[in-house]
Amino acid sequence: MKKLLTVMALGTSMVLLSACNTVKGLGEDVESVGECADGVEGNC
Repeated sequence: MKKLLTVMALGTSMVLLSACNTVKGLGEDVESVGECADGVEGNC
């Protein structure tokens, strides 16, 4: 039981740490869409 909880805790922490990169990438994608939508020619 103790091993199972340890494995689950490690797995959860790995997922949460990898999500930081995903959120950063999402922010960059949203920013690039905003730049494209501002109407300035050549931003897309």
